[in-house]
Amino acid sequence: MSVAVLLLLLLLLGLEVAAEGRRNRCFFNRTQESCVCYNLSEETAGSIIQCLPATVVEFWGGDLEKYAAFPIRDLDDSVIDTLGSLIVQKILIGNVLVPEVLLARVLRFFSYTHVQELAFDSCAFQGTGDWSDMDGQDLPILSLSFHNVTCAPLTGHEPAFSSLGRWLETLEELAVTGSRVTSLPCAIGRLLRALHSLSLAHNSLRDGSLAPAFCQGAFPQLQQLSLHHNNLSSYHGVCEGVGLLPQLQHLDLSHNELRADPSSSCQWPPSLQRFNLSNTGLDEVPAPLPPHLQVLDMSHNHLHAVDISLSSIRKLFLNQNLLQAVPSIRNYPMLDTLHLDNNSISELPRAEVKLLGRLQDVAVAGNPFSCSCSGAGGLQALAATGHLGQGWPGDYRCHSPEQYQGWQVAQVPVSVLHCDPAAVLAPLCVALALLAVAGA
Repeated sequence: MSVAVLLLLLLLLGLEVAAEGRRNRCFFNRTQESCVCYNLSEETAGSIIQCLPATVVEFWGGDLEKYAAFPIRDLDDSVIDTLGSLIVQKILIGNVLVPEVLLARVLRFFSYTHVQELAFDSCAFQGTGDWSDMDGQDLPILSLSFHNVTCAPLTGHEPAFSSLGRWLETLEELAVTGSRVTSLPCAIGRLLRALHSLSLAHNSLRDGSLAPAFCQGAFPQLQQLSLHHNNLSSYHGVCEGVGLLPQLQHLDLSHNELRADPSSSCQWPPSLQRFNLSNTGLDEVPAPLPPHLQVLDMSHNHLHAVDISLSSIRKLFLNQNLLQAVPSIRNYPMLDTLHLDNNSISELPRAEVKLLGRLQDVAVAGNPFSCSCSGAGGLQALAATGHLGQGWPGDYRCHSPEQYQGWQVAQVPVSVLHCDPAAVLAPLCVALALLAVAGA
């Protein structure tokens, strides 16, 4: 491979990388088909040859500023053939300062590769690039992610988005996480017409920033939206903010301090099936819930009771709450999974045990169980169905009565004679009476 091609690969894959304590070379992991490069420079570019069999290539550290004026011209056929022969599918560039003018000139050469995933981690984007060369350009990249990056506000960059429009219209996955994002221009969503997964987790989004981002015509194919760890506070504000997403199926609002407004009549997208409201500080189930919900996670909240009237629910996660009783599952004919770990439940009613036994996955570990005959017996009967989830028997321990405190529930004797002697003596007495009559 010529020095010119190697240098071009350096430009495409991250240029110079610097990290203290690392040797100037790349390291290829044959088992994982991955290659990680440290401290790579023009002088040690030959080391990148080790990455040719890799499907994942990572470059960490460095300073690209001195390459900002590097002349990049159209490629000759031999270089295009070389790029097309590479099998690399994912490139990660981390801990570098990226001049946008350089990125704008280099990005179009990805059209000659098979790279489908491009990720930037702990990078800073500097300046403004001329993206006109990307007009009408196709790229194979389907997944793009930015984590812990800094750049100029996205608002005002609409001309750049327009030049990238042909590529952005084919992008399927986008993640911008841990980057202090406060808003997302409507124009971006209208360009990302094929996007089905969007993560804006660990940012600084507020309720008022959602409606402009998810405006009419934005993200028409979006199915998964992650907004966890932001500054969202209104349950109904979020509902109104995402109400125009026609294909939304999975919404993650966990780790936001939410409050519900009982007077609101907001309607969630009818397509929404999976809803994560864990760690949101809620002390009651908010209303309304999405009408066709199948999976609801309300774990790690402050719920004292649960009353959900949704016949479509299949999986319900209520662990780490303040529940004192098992919610009746009679209203959930489709339910197959129920998690109630680490609540304040002391006993499983016999009527509920039979219903719970029909589920595929039940978890009630870490509760303060009363190991009376009915209490221990109910859990043992449920365990006998084989559907009691992970944690049995070690994490199921008696809280009372005193003689069983600390015991595993599975070890408590619950024979019929021990627990309910009347259940044995009554039929025995009847049998003796019948024998006496027969003898007479």
